[in-house]
Amino acid sequence: MVEKTYEWANGAVLEEHSRRKHKILREYFFRYLTVRCQLPQQERFRLAVIDGFAGGGSYQCGTAGSPLIFIEELKRAIEAVNAHRAAQGLGLIEIECLLVLNDHSRDAIEVLKGNIAPLLGDITENGRRLHLRIEYMTDTFEAGYPRMKQLLEQGRYRNVLFNLDQCGHRHVEHATLLDIMRAHPSVEIFYTFAIEALLSFLQKSKPIQLAAQLRPFGIEPAELDVFNGAMSKHSWLGAAERLVFETFRTCAPFVSPFSINNPGGWRYWMIHFANIYRARQVYNNVLHQNSTAQAHFGRSGLNMLSYDPSHDGGALYLFDLSGRETARTQLLADIPRLISESGDAIGVGDFYEGIYNATPAHTDDVHRAIIENPDIAVITPGGGERRSANAIGVGDVLKLKRQRSFFPMFLEASSKGSEAK
Repeated sequence: MVEKTYEWANGAVLEEHSRRKHKILREYFFRYLTVRCQLPQQERFRLAVIDGFAGGGSYQCGTAGSPLIFIEELKRAIEAVNAHRAAQGLGLIEIECLLVLNDHSRDAIEVLKGNIAPLLGDITENGRRLHLRIEYMTDTFEAGYPRMKQLLEQGRYRNVLFNLDQCGHRHVEHATLLDIMRAHPSVEIFYTFAIEALLSFLQKSKPIQLAAQLRPFGIEPAELDVFNGAMSKHSWLGAAERLVFETFRTCAPFVSPFSINNPGGWRYWMIHFANIYRARQVYNNVLHQNSTAQAHFGRSGLNMLSYDPSHDGGALYLFDLSGRETARTQLLADIPRLISESGDAIGVGDFYEGIYNATPAHTDDVHRAIIENPDIAVITPGGGERRSANAIGVGDVLKLKRQRSFFPMFLEASSKGSEAK
């Protein structure tokens, strides 16, 4: 695959897949900041943002690129947070942000500096509670990563977000992703790549494993040489999504392997890596606010990648209302089954830890399926029972009722054991 290059000096053209991922990035980053700045006692929040393939910051049409998006949302978030805090009679908060902007093209960085200058001027004049330090770099990402890591260590940043929006696939090593996720207590990565580049790499490095993973979907490795035909099929999306997940699942506890949705074919992936379930929970919710921006093919309840293409029909999930109705139906059966695998009760916090790497569902749909389920009671820390989906908290316990509408799994297992004798 020939990788695409951007002519930032002459104004790069914004493609539709980039427009979609930038909208998700913008909304998630704003939500990320508002969630992290909600403690009443908090007076300061510190974070670092690393944009590994920053580009020139503004496209030919005038739309902001990722570096400008980060600065614009920092300004918007601190204004929104402090307006809310003032209305609640709370003290105002300050945000301190290290923004590292790297691009291998010196021309891109020079253009970027010019595009950022007006925003910095506005912050200096009006944004007294936003403290922004910018470091510019002109390395390949892998060559520049040791310097980025040094900056993070020197500043003792605990809250770190990497945006790795590369052309192709091999500009970020698998080992580097692992190192990023293990180096900081609260770190997240947005990792974008072209699926053709990943497949080309796997065909050369792991041809046997690649063939084995594609075979259940009726796709032969030889077919990958003709991308246009295969990449618009729903079965192709299901195969590619599972392949992506298996490739990157060891990088972080929570990995969202969803493709950027394009009617002409699923060619670009935007993966979100996180160490805590709450980040994946918020990310899922943001995707539902941007329905059709990303796509999933398979189950929409729990165990989203567990369907068997030879037996299950599978469905395209676009995080829209139709998909959410399907998800709620599946969740009604999936949730009590998951609880029963632990016995008859599970803490809500442990439940979240167990599901959020395996579901595209919105938090509201999960909670609604719990409250509406005749087999589940939600027990509060004080021993009462929740009646509202919105009231479910991480300190609650999900408990299977004695009278259940589904056939108990342990009895099913016992009967099979008796038959074996």
